[in-house]
Amino acid sequence: MHVLILGGTTEARGLAELLAADARPDLRVTTSLAGRVAAPRLPPGQVRIGGFGGVDGLAAWLAEHRVDAVVDATHPFARAMSFNAARAATAAGVPLLALRRPGWQPAAGDRWHEAGSLEEAAALLSGLGARIFLTTGRTGLAAFADLVDPWFLVRSVDPPQAPHPPRMEVLLDRGPFAVEGERALLRRHRIDVLVTKDSGGAATAPKLAAAREAGLPVVVVRRPPTPEGVPAVATPEAAVDWIRSTPTAAH
Repeated sequence: MHVLILGGTTEARGLAELLAADARPDLRVTTSLAGRVAAPRLPPGQVRIGGFGGVDGLAAWLAEHRVDAVVDATHPFARAMSFNAARAATAAGVPLLALRRPGWQPAAGDRWHEAGSLEEAAALLSGLGARIFLTTGRTGLAAFADLVDPWFLVRSVDPPQAPHPPRMEVLLDRGPFAVEGERALLRRHRIDVLVTKDSGGAATAPKLAAAREAGLPVVVVRRPPTPEGVPAVATPEAAVDWIRSTPTAAH
């Protein structure tokens, strides 16, 4: 049985690790990474890096490599890849599962302002504060590039590229993070607004707790829509159960 994991997340790596620990001689696992991170944490098993060439390219890859099941464990904001995976799996006749971590939920004391996009998040910043902790990744900074008055602390794994805000400091780091460290970061940089995507998961959630303690407003970008009709689970363990129940396809 050949399983393709569309990866790039903690959950994808956890799934690959669980399948590797299973040590089934008849199970082959390939994790695909988009290649957007310069030095990704590689999971066990076979790894391919780079795009497939759209829906047709992915469907052809599934057929050529005799894939029996696909698990879409990409980032919750990787909208294009999730829709491409759904269309390609249907075209190739391969079962598809979405492994999606649950989104964050506001707790007592949170001052959340929800936005439907990065552009909407940028528009909400007026009046909320002047020193902004921006944790939306390095690829969406163009939405904030026209904001010349606020100062931004941008945290990302790799250096961001232009266009970006003119008043900006970059912090290169990757999770998991701890509340104590996030608390100190907010104090050190005198942050008065946090901007984040609803990525979910525990690795980067401590910033929300630190912002709550400090009484800071948080602009939260809602998740994009997902393909309809694709079964979804929230944990790597549940994905393993689905894989075990999926019969090997006859190519």
